[in-house]
Amino acid sequence: MKAIRYETFGKLEALQLREVAQPIPKDHQVLVKVHAASINALEWRRFAAPSFVARLITGGWLKPKDTTLGTDVAGRVEAVGENVTRFKPGDEVFGCAHGSFAEFVLAREAYLTLKPANRSFEEAAALPIAALTTLQAIRCAGGIRPGQQVLIQGASGGIGMYAVQLAKTSGAEVTAVCSTRNLNLARSWGADHVVDYTQEDFTKNNAKYDLILAVNGYHSLWAYRRALKPQGVYVFAGGALRQVLEALLFTKWLSQKGGKTLRNMGITKINPDDLAQLGELLRAGKLAPAIDRSYPLSQTVDALRYVIENHAQGKIVIEVFKD
Repeated sequence: MKAIRYETFGKLEALQLREVAQPIPKDHQVLVKVHAASINALEWRRFAAPSFVARLITGGWLKPKDTTLGTDVAGRVEAVGENVTRFKPGDEVFGCAHGSFAEFVLAREAYLTLKPANRSFEEAAALPIAALTTLQAIRCAGGIRPGQQVLIQGASGGIGMYAVQLAKTSGAEVTAVCSTRNLNLARSWGADHVVDYTQEDFTKNNAKYDLILAVNGYHSLWAYRRALKPQGVYVFAGGALRQVLEALLFTKWLSQKGGKTLRNMGITKINPDDLAQLGELLRAGKLAPAIDRSYPLSQTVDALRYVIENHAQGKIVIEVFKD
């Protein structure tokens, strides 16, 4: 089978499409024939960040310990290992599988759920990590409730588009922060208000919010805190290195000063219940992935370059086997 491999540190050209052995499922594992996968920050940041970050991501120093790429996946079950009870060959599934930029990939049974029959593999592949992160950020870390005023910063990206939609399905009044070219896109996802960050700094306009979700945050924690209502909650879900360090070091301390709460989203938890919930929202049309572009597996380098050099409007999908 063919698979993308990352065998040496360097630029995008270090990626190679290799012929590798097809894996065999073991206990509680499912072999998926990949129809589509999608790109998340974990895939492209290793090529855009300093070299030491790439080494941390891949777990190696002289060369990558982890040579695979990709996590989101949608496809058909090809085979199952022992003690797999939820799936059988031929089932259409989506979820998370390590190394999904490949023709076949192994996934834990608990990391998959059935794909809605009325939705495409590409739509399903655009969901897992971004939508799971959003679901857990606004409903668990954020504790969203109907009627709240919610602000999403980075509303046009992979996580941001789901944040707008999930906040609306939760009954919130949503303000989306994005660039000029994405204002109408944010409105199409249900945003009640939009803020063009190239023209306005929402932390300085005196508006206050019950919940702020910073997907690609670049303000300081203190600025976000000023934009919260007295019992408001700020959730950090991604940003530049400075914001990462601030979130790790100061959220707990700042939360002890007054009633405002600042939280770091932390690591997304992959679980079958949340995946099934996303599948139901996708089936019902309450969650609609926006796919900016699709690329074949052989053009994965071009797909990653597009993400790094452009602000994608939604998700970038890698197509493998097509019906």
